[in-house]
Amino acid sequence: MKKTIYIFGHKNPDTDCAVAATAYARLKQLLGYDNYIAARAGHFNPQTDYVFKKFNVKSPKYMPSLTPKVEYFMENETMTVQGDVPVWNAIRKLQQTQLRAIPVVDKNGKYKALLHYSAFAQKILTILNPEAKVNISTSIGNIIKTMNAQPLVVVNQEEIFKSSILVGGASDKAFEAMLDEHASENVIVITSDRKEIYEECISRKVKLLIITSGYILSKELKEKAQKNGVSVIMSPYTTSDTVMMIAYSTPVELMADPEIKAVHINDTISKIRMTMQDSPIRRLPVVDENDKVIGIISEHDLNNEPNIEIVLVDHNELLQAVEGIEHYKIVEVIDHHRIGSISTTYPITFINKPLGSTSTIITTLYQEAKIPIPKDIASLLLCGILSDTLILQSTTTTETDRQIAEYLANITDLDIQALGKEILTAGSGIKGRTASEVIHQDMKEYQEEKGSYTVSQIEVSSIKEILDRKEDFMTELELERRGNKAIFSALLVTDITQLSSILLLAADPKFEAFVTFPKMEDHTYYLKDVVSRKKQLVPLLSEQVENYEK
Repeated sequence: MKKTIYIFGHKNPDTDCAVAATAYARLKQLLGYDNYIAARAGHFNPQTDYVFKKFNVKSPKYMPSLTPKVEYFMENETMTVQGDVPVWNAIRKLQQTQLRAIPVVDKNGKYKALLHYSAFAQKILTILNPEAKVNISTSIGNIIKTMNAQPLVVVNQEEIFKSSILVGGASDKAFEAMLDEHASENVIVITSDRKEIYEECISRKVKLLIITSGYILSKELKEKAQKNGVSVIMSPYTTSDTVMMIAYSTPVELMADPEIKAVHINDTISKIRMTMQDSPIRRLPVVDENDKVIGIISEHDLNNEPNIEIVLVDHNELLQAVEGIEHYKIVEVIDHHRIGSISTTYPITFINKPLGSTSTIITTLYQEAKIPIPKDIASLLLCGILSDTLILQSTTTTETDRQIAEYLANITDLDIQALGKEILTAGSGIKGRTASEVIHQDMKEYQEEKGSYTVSQIEVSSIKEILDRKEDFMTELELERRGNKAIFSALLVTDITQLSSILLLAADPKFEAFVTFPKMEDHTYYLKDVVSRKKQLVPLLSEQVENYEK
C-alpha cells in the first residue's frame, strides 16, 4: 500500500515554512506523486494567514499531533456488505477475497456489526440445531436470491419474518398434524412431488411453499395461491440442500457479531489496544466522524510500520517538530538552518543550503525538475522569501535569494518592495493579541549540551508597543521557561523600520551574568543590526550557554 507522505514545517509555523510545505507538496503532485500532502502542526500567525488568503491558496492540513492513532496503521482497502443481503452472499465474499471479516453496514454506510467465521458458525449451528426447533429470520426476496429460485407467486418480497421450516415428507395425515402444531406461526414448507401437500399448504395459507426437484405447480393451484396470498417458488436444489440454503438466506446483520464495536479513525493506538484484545478475531472496523466504515485494523497492523512518512522543511530539529514525530520515518529534510539534533538509522535526502529562505530552495527544486511554477505557488514562494529576509535586507540574504525573488516577481507580476511591506505590516501588529499568542506564533526550541532554551521572534513597526506591555511578555516568557525547564526563554523583537532588535529575556538568574549583550533595562537588551534569529542571534546565545556554569 502506498504511504501518505506529510510535509511539515516547525511546530509554530511561520510564512516560510508554511509556504515551503505547500509548494513542495504541489511540486511532488505535479511530478505524479499524489501521496504528498502539506501539513502544519500549529495555527497560522497573522502574516501567514494573510498571505494564504491573499492568494487564495488552501492552507496545509492541520495536524497538531502525530501521536500514533488508528488512521496511521489501518488497512483502508476493505469491503463492506449491507445488512439486508443474504449471509450467503457475504460468506462467498469472505471466501473469494480471503478476508477474515467484513463490516456490515446500513444503506448509508454506517457500521452495524462485524461478520466473521466464528460468529457465523455459532449462529448457523443454533439455527440448524437438530435438537431444537428450526426457526429462521429471512425474507422471500433473500431466499430467491440465495438459491436462484424461480418465483411463481411472490407476496411481500422484502418483508423480514421469523418462520418455522417444515419438510413435506411425511404422510398426508402426519403432515396435517405438523401444520396444526405450527398453526400460529409463519411456516415455510419444502416438498417435492406431493400435490396433496401443495394443496394443503395453499389452503392453510402458509407463508411460503418451496417446490424442489424440478416439479411444477398446476395452473389451478397457482391461481389459488395468488388468491390466498401464498408465495410459491421453485428451488433448483434437493429438499435437504434447500433447507440449508434457506438458513443461508438470513440477512447478514442477523448472523454478524454486534458486540464488536467500531473504533474511530482518530482514536489513539494505546486507546484501542484493550478493545482489540476483546475482539475474538483481533480485528476492528474503523469509522469516520459520521460512523461510516472506512477501513479495518488488525492486531497485526499495530506491529507494522505506520502508513505515513514525514518530510521536514525549514528545520531539522526534533524539538521543533510536530509532537509524536519520533514514531515515524523521516524520509527527507529541506532546510536553511544549522544542522541540529536530527539523526536517522537509514539514509535520507537531506538538502541544507546557507540561503535566506527555504522558499528559495523549493523554487530551485522546481527549476531543476523543469516544472513551471503555478502562479499562486510562485506568489506564495515570493512571500516566503520576503518574509524570512525582511524584504531582502536581512544579513541572511544571499545573491541567490535576490535572483530567485526577481525570478518569482517576473512570473507573478508582483512588486517586491510593495508586496514585502504589505506582508510585513500584516504580521507586525500586536493589538488585540495576548502575550502568549505573540510569543508562540514563531517560537523555536533549541537543545545544547548544558540544556535547552526557546527563542520567539516578532517583527514590529514600533518597539514601543512591546515595551508598553513588557510586564505581560516577561510573565509569559517566565511561564514558558519554567514549563520547558529551560535555561531561558527569549523574545526577539525586530523593528522592521530600523533593522535592529531588542531581546526580552526570562532566564535563570545565574545565566544572565553570562549575557554580554548591551543592556537597556532589566531583562531587556539592545541588539543593533541584529534581525536574524538563526544566523545572528542563536550562534551568540549558543556561545553564552556554552560558557554558562550552573
